[in-house]
Amino acid sequence: MVHVLGSRILLRPTDPERSRAFYGGTLGLAVHREFGTGPERGTVYFLGGGFLEVSGRADDPPGSGLRLWLQVEDVHEAHQELHARGAEVLRPPQREPWGLIEMWIADPDGVRIAVVEVPADHPLRFRP
Repeated sequence: MVHVLGSRILLRPTDPERSRAFYGGTLGLAVHREFGTGPERGTVYFLGGGFLEVSGRADDPPGSGLRLWLQVEDVHEAHQELHARGAEVLRPPQREPWGLIEMWIADPDGVRIAVVEVPADHPLRFRP
């Protein structure tokens, strides 16, 4: 087995400045580090237990199968904040049959992002 020391999601947006404005401004993700210069410079954001790197430029948006899953403390509060900041809310919060409360938003390239609250009574909160 490979011993993984770290990991991050690499995102190549079609418009890097627009994507940095979304992830850093609209979502309010904190910057871990930046590298390079110019419009295609890299910005690495803290993403809970991992990182999201927005760098380079792509001719086409990421594939339609790409999804991000962001767990928050209060999804209804996140909904209000993100809506007020102009995020494209695809679906407001609702409890799913599997017990999580999820809302869906999209980044400027259409990458779908699940914003999820794990209720206090959900099995994910318990460890055997």
